[in-house]
Amino acid sequence: MAKNFKLIYCGLGSEAVENIRCLSAIDLAIARGSTAMNLLQMEHVANAQIFSKMGDQSLAQWKQQTLANLKEGATILYLTPIVPMIADQVGLCLSHNLPSKNVVIHRGEDMAFGLSNFLAKYPQAALVTVDSLLLENKHHPPFSADNSILIYSIETNEKLLEIQKLLSALFPQAHLLHPLIQKKDGEISWDKCTLAQLGEVTNPITILFVPPTSQDSSLESFQEIIAHLRAPADGCPWDKKQTHESLRTYLLEETYEALDALDQHDPVSLKEELGDILLQILLHAQIASEAGEFTMSDVISGINRKIVYRHPHVFKDWTVGSEKDVVQNWESLKGQERLKNGDESKKGMLDGVPISYPALAQAQAIQDRAARVGFDWPDIGPVLNKVAEELEEVKTAANDEERAKELGDLLFALVNVIRWYKVDSESALRQTNLKFRKRFAYIEEQARLTGKDMQKMSLAEMDAFWEQAKQFDV
Repeated sequence: MAKNFKLIYCGLGSEAVENIRCLSAIDLAIARGSTAMNLLQMEHVANAQIFSKMGDQSLAQWKQQTLANLKEGATILYLTPIVPMIADQVGLCLSHNLPSKNVVIHRGEDMAFGLSNFLAKYPQAALVTVDSLLLENKHHPPFSADNSILIYSIETNEKLLEIQKLLSALFPQAHLLHPLIQKKDGEISWDKCTLAQLGEVTNPITILFVPPTSQDSSLESFQEIIAHLRAPADGCPWDKKQTHESLRTYLLEETYEALDALDQHDPVSLKEELGDILLQILLHAQIASEAGEFTMSDVISGINRKIVYRHPHVFKDWTVGSEKDVVQNWESLKGQERLKNGDESKKGMLDGVPISYPALAQAQAIQDRAARVGFDWPDIGPVLNKVAEELEEVKTAANDEERAKELGDLLFALVNVIRWYKVDSESALRQTNLKFRKRFAYIEEQARLTGKDMQKMSLAEMDAFWEQAKQFDV
C-alpha cells in the first residue's frame, strides 16, 4: 500500500471543478456519493470510483485494499459533499498519518445552504452534522430530538433502512424529513417525506435533514432546567436549599411510586414516575457538581464503563453458555473491580446489598448473591423442608422472644422458596397487599350500599362479600 501519496481533499461546486481541471494527473479519484461521482464523470476524470466498502469492513481495511496497488508518490483526489470537511470519516481516514504538506484542501460549496429557510424555524436547536458511516451498527442515535440534524451520504437502501430504524427511536413515524436527492437525470433537489416513508426513497440521498421535534426531550435540555432551578441569581428558593440529605425521602418515594406503576401494569404512570426518578438523579448530580464532587457526565461515564466491562460476552470475545454463566462472570468481574480499587479486603459479596433495603428484598438479594458462588441447595426439596422445619420451631418456641427469632427464620426460608421459583418476593407481596386492599374496599362498599355498619357485621357476613370480590376478580 502506498504510504507516501498526495491527497487532494476537495469539496463540491464550481470552484471544485476549476481545481480538478488544474490537476495534471490523477492516479485515483474517489467520490463520496453519487453527486460527487457525477461531477467526476462530467469532467471525464480517469481512474474514478465511488466510495463503497463491504459489510463490516473497517475504514482502515478499505483504505489498505483501495491503495494496495498505488505507487509511492501517487496523487489521490477525494471529492466530498460533507461540510465541514473535517466531519467526513473517509477523508479523515485517507489523511491519517499523512504529513500536512501532502494534503491539499479545496473547500467546496455548502449544499445544505438551501435549508436556511428551514433552519430559521428552529433558532434554538443546535445543528449537528453526521457522516452516515458513524451510524453503522448503532442501536441508538448519537444525537437528540432537540437537534437539527444533517446526515450525509446515504447511498444504499440497506443503509437507508438502518437509519430509518435508528431515527424511529427518537422521532414519530409522521415526522417530516427533507432529503437532498440525486435524481437519475443528474438534477439535485430537496424533497420531503415522513419518517415512515423514508425507506421508500429510491434515489441516493446526499443529505438528509431531520428537523427537531421539540426543545425539551434531551437529557441536556433537562440538565439546563435543573441547573437553572439551582442558579444563585434567578433559581427557585426551594430547589436552591436542597441537599443530598434533604432529597433522600423524595428519591425513595418516587422509586416506590414507579414500582406501584409497574404493579398496576400502567405504562402511562410508569413514564411519569420514571421522569420523577430522573429529576431526583439530576438534582443529586447538580448538587454534586456545584460541590466539586462529580458531574452527570461522570455518572454516565461510570455506569457506561461498568456495563461494558461486565458484559465481555457482548463487547468482547468471551463465550457464555447460559444465563448462569453471565451471572457468575458478573460476580467474578465485580471481585476484580474491588481488588483493582483496593477495597477487596474491606468488602464482601453481601456488602453491596444496602442495609436500608426493605427486609424482603434484602433477604432475597443476599440469598441470590450467596447462590451465585454455589452457596445454595442442589434442588428445591431441601428448601421446602427448611420451611417446614422453621415452622415447627415457631410452634415449639419457649417464649415470645425466641418465637420472634424463629418467625424471622421462617420468613427468610419462605423468601428462599420464592427465589427458587424465580419470583420477586417484594413484588409478590405487594401484589397480594394490593389484592387484599381491593377486596376489602369491596366489602366496605357493599356494607355502605346495604346500609350495614361494618363494626357490627359478623365475620360470616364480611366473608360472603369477600368471596364475591374474588368471584368478580376485584
